[in-house]
Amino acid sequence: MTERFSLKDHLFNPQTVGQLAAEFAAGVAGFDADQFTAQALAGFPERELMARMDWMADCLEGQLAAGFPAMAAQLQAALPPRLDPDKTDDDFGHFIHGVHGILIVRHGLEHHRARAMELIHEATQRFTMEFYIRAFLNRWPNETLAQLAIWAGDDNYHVRRLVSEGTRPRLPWAQNVGLAPAQSFPLLDILHSDRARFVTRSVANHLNDLSKTFPDQVLERLSSWKSDGHQDPKELDWMTRHALRTLVKQGHAGAMAAMGYSTDAQIEAVLKLARDSLKLGEALAFEVRLCSAVDTPVLVDYRIGFARPSGKMAEKVFKLKTATLCAGKPLTLAKTHKLKAGASTFTLHAGAHRLTVQVNGRDVAQLAFDLTD
Repeated sequence: MTERFSLKDHLFNPQTVGQLAAEFAAGVAGFDADQFTAQALAGFPERELMARMDWMADCLEGQLAAGFPAMAAQLQAALPPRLDPDKTDDDFGHFIHGVHGILIVRHGLEHHRARAMELIHEATQRFTMEFYIRAFLNRWPNETLAQLAIWAGDDNYHVRRLVSEGTRPRLPWAQNVGLAPAQSFPLLDILHSDRARFVTRSVANHLNDLSKTFPDQVLERLSSWKSDGHQDPKELDWMTRHALRTLVKQGHAGAMAAMGYSTDAQIEAVLKLARDSLKLGEALAFEVRLCSAVDTPVLVDYRIGFARPSGKMAEKVFKLKTATLCAGKPLTLAKTHKLKAGASTFTLHAGAHRLTVQVNGRDVAQLAFDLTD
């Protein structure tokens, strides 16, 4: 049997802990790397991913100064070299260095805000401090937003990305922040024209978060950025697609219009299944034939309604095709969707299922199929 991948063991293991220990031993006089490594590793088996980071911070505290000014100097001395400033994307850093952010929040948040923020600025150039800046946004919202406005123009793109990522309304794994769009939009106005994809992807993700609650404001902002012309049109088009992905899945008319698709397009559709009864682990094969009387840009998705133990269906949306329907020329699309048994992220159950094809956010065809054990 193939052993299941463990993210926590991939990120936190004897090699990565040893690397962190060596960095602290090099920067902090008297630091016992072997003691830290043994103590940290001994506590890993009973802890999950994020809890391991807190545990490593606990282990570090026993060998660091008690007062934050002195501890801050030690943390800074133990930082690894900065990430490559010449890159513009996919340079996240190593999770092992998140322990610096944990200790900054623990010991600097309440009484040493200015020094703590200086250290966050340095640390985020090694590993993103997006999780830890949020504690400062919640405790010191005005002061932190003022600092982030300055960092939005920083020379280092990791610092600029922190401004967007750290203020996201729905950042995975992170504590909530209660910022209104009026507080974060001025920061995004600066960052949307960034030349680093690492930053613009974060801006788009931020907008996608906001779109779940404030769709009209997100659409208005994207429209204003397009009018301003500060970002390369192709990059802004990419950002728009990424920012509106949730609204597009929902068939939001405004989002469709912003991307050049009409929800009123008259589309004829014929949907066919290769088989309407399948077993767990087999594949759903289907094809859909689309026709239009006029040339029509189309964004074609399909949804599967999965049977759940409660008796209700849970739907998931999947991408199919972006194309232009030419007048009088049918477009046939085929897809094979594996119905994987035993998946850890979404368990399939036997029962009645439903396949729906949507074009430009509007349902155009639907068929039922059965899934059996």
